[in-house]
Amino acid sequence: MNGHQAWKAAAAPRGVEQQRLLVVDPRGGVAFDTRARALPELLRAGDLVVVNDAATLPASLPVRTESGRAHELRVATADGPTGWWVVLMGEGDWRTPTERRPLPEPLDVGDAIALPDGTRARVVERSPRSPRLLRIDWGRDDASVLALLYRHGAPIQYSYLRRDLRIEEVQTPFGVRPWAVEMPSASRPLDWAALAALRRHGVQLATLTHAAGLSSTGDDALDAQLPLPERYEIPARTVDAIARAHARGGRVLAVGTTVVRALEGNAITHGGRLRGGTGITALRIDPGFRPEVVDGLLSGVHEPGTSHYDVVSAFAPAALVDAAHEHAADRGLLVHEFGDATLVLPGVAEPAAAAA
Repeated sequence: MNGHQAWKAAAAPRGVEQQRLLVVDPRGGVAFDTRARALPELLRAGDLVVVNDAATLPASLPVRTESGRAHELRVATADGPTGWWVVLMGEGDWRTPTERRPLPEPLDVGDAIALPDGTRARVVERSPRSPRLLRIDWGRDDASVLALLYRHGAPIQYSYLRRDLRIEEVQTPFGVRPWAVEMPSASRPLDWAALAALRRHGVQLATLTHAAGLSSTGDDALDAQLPLPERYEIPARTVDAIARAHARGGRVLAVGTTVVRALEGNAITHGGRLRGGTGITALRIDPGFRPEVVDGLLSGVHEPGTSHYDVVSAFAPAALVDAAHEHAADRGLLVHEFGDATLVLPGVAEPAAAAA
């Protein structure tokens, strides 16, 4: 929490019509808030918006250990080169804050986990990061794992919400590949009307896929290590679109920290040059990081002290970011993935209706 303000989270998903947008211009040193619907007006013809087209899995699964104890299994990384990693939660569900959940039963390599369809998965590795972070063998191919999740799973969610989330509420308009275990929620302001408005304003759109991972486990030591290494795929056409945008003087806006991690992590891997293809990024972005590929960020509103807040602070001076979030708290903007949004972009002019 920053200063005297207590941050509030949305109790239910808010539509774009209700969303506010905190705007931070690191070049002009100004911050203001406006309607999220005003986003297309804040961009210029020639700018490029890059989104994550990962669809969100129902990645929370009720399971039992061999002793019969009920647990919640949350997928941490889905499929891909690193395999299926999961985090085991103790008894209870999302209505109890993760940090207040009882500890799960300790499991070791070879132990079985009873799945809701009557079959069993087995632990094949325990991570040195935490004994609760496990790599498992589902005993079936990856397509069948996805079928199991869609049949018996639910979206991962947290206790500040008031009701169960429906799977369609954690999807974006462009989510097509089932890679994300939590919603790439920075895209929430970009509904079909916003996408049409961006096109009318001459703003282009490009996509990549990043396996958005868990944001919280209730284990302080493990949470401090999030996000975990995650896979991505960057199409060659997106690399070309970024190069063309910069060549014409346009700004590249990353929608969400997953897009920043994929693009900047890829460039670091290739000696500062962005290349298309697949990879895994372990990049952690803190206030000392200086992005080389993207110029701005669209994200949620996040409390000071969180990893997402650190990402925002990489795009603007810390004092300006702190002042902007004091303004957001004073204005009652809401935090977390179903709350309001933050735009950090150089050269943004305040619209006449900013306070409307």
